[in-house]
Amino acid sequence: METISKIVRVVIVGAGLAGSEAAWQAARRGARVTLYEMRPVEQTPAHKTGGFAELVCSNSLRAAGLENAVGVLKEEMRRLGSIIMEAADATAVPAGGALAVDREGFSRYVTEHVEHHPRIEVRRERLDAVPVADDAVTIVASGPLTDGALAEDVARLAGGKGLYFYDAAAPIVTLESVDMTRAYRASRYGKGEAAYINCPLTKEEYEAFWDALVHAEKAQTHEFEKEIFFEGCMPAEVMAARGKDTLLFGPMKPVGLEHPETGERPYAVLQLRQDNAAGTLYNLVGFQTHLAWPEQRRDFSMVPALARAEFTRYGVMHRNTFINSPLVLRPTMQLAADPRIFFAGQMTGVEGYVESAAAGLMAGVNAARLIDGQPPLVFLPETAHGSLARYITSADPAHFQPMNVNFGLMPPLSERVRDKKLKKRKIGERALSALEEFLKI
Repeated sequence: METISKIVRVVIVGAGLAGSEAAWQAARRGARVTLYEMRPVEQTPAHKTGGFAELVCSNSLRAAGLENAVGVLKEEMRRLGSIIMEAADATAVPAGGALAVDREGFSRYVTEHVEHHPRIEVRRERLDAVPVADDAVTIVASGPLTDGALAEDVARLAGGKGLYFYDAAAPIVTLESVDMTRAYRASRYGKGEAAYINCPLTKEEYEAFWDALVHAEKAQTHEFEKEIFFEGCMPAEVMAARGKDTLLFGPMKPVGLEHPETGERPYAVLQLRQDNAAGTLYNLVGFQTHLAWPEQRRDFSMVPALARAEFTRYGVMHRNTFINSPLVLRPTMQLAADPRIFFAGQMTGVEGYVESAAAGLMAGVNAARLIDGQPPLVFLPETAHGSLARYITSADPAHFQPMNVNFGLMPPLSERVRDKKLKKRKIGERALSALEEFLKI
């Protein structure tokens, strides 16, 4: 792959998870970086602060173990010097077998470290076009809420191949307002500490809750925006509308959540997960929603343990934009039509906090390599990073949808392993070994 001469700096649009990681990776490799972030000068419909890497939905970075692909991806990022993983580990809160963070502390950690890096200049201003210069590499990491003139310019760069879907965030309640006489602490199958608050429902309570959910009033969207939902972040009411039992196989699944004192399994369970380090706030796991706010208060109060719940944030929904990466992007995260331009984050079609940051990591590493006159790296498909990059740049463009990292994206093992858990761990171990060998190149 060709190298590009005369490049002396990196310009990054957006200081979310991907942009912050890209800036950090490029700077730690010696590049001079200019990082643009419009917040807090101008906010988005979902963000509340001006901090970098603000988590607008869940505070969970999902599973922590190597038996899960996202756990492998996180470990790869640690080995690559990720600021996002450094911040997550420093601000972790109890979450059983998952990695969850104090969202305010997490954002503050990333902001302080990136802003104080001697080779990163931060500019708080809105851009209406992607900055392109002969002496610079540009990384577009403006995120899935990119709109207005900048969105139009991104669409132009991507050949007009923009797509979109809807994303939703779950409500947050205060711990003190949860009726713990009607709830209990436990993690599914007893994994890790008893980090989740479980709010059980009887069959009658569940059916009443389900009925209210599917008949509740939804918040309005723009008339010109067709609702296209990503399966991995489905609004609870949309999921419920698929059938009365759908939630029982999704976010309200009771299996593995027997009451620790009685041993009884409830008919349904709504789980709460710690949202901040102080342990005063909890989010409703899997209950991202697009319901009107009064409907949310009414419906969720039907769960006995949440009858008097105090909501510090209601569920919100926003339009997410991503490009048709298989048509326009290289596995190096470069734009095929102009290798001086990189894309990173959810805009590329990766889905999830960790995946977005990983895309930023790959873009930042390769931007720095261009400055050094080195060819950009294509991460091996055996690695979690490489499998993601390969998917978003080689999937069927006619049916391209956002994708979380998963073992199905990685090549199968050469030997047959019957035990599923062992098989996943072996794939994870292979990924880390492949990364170590890859880094020696």
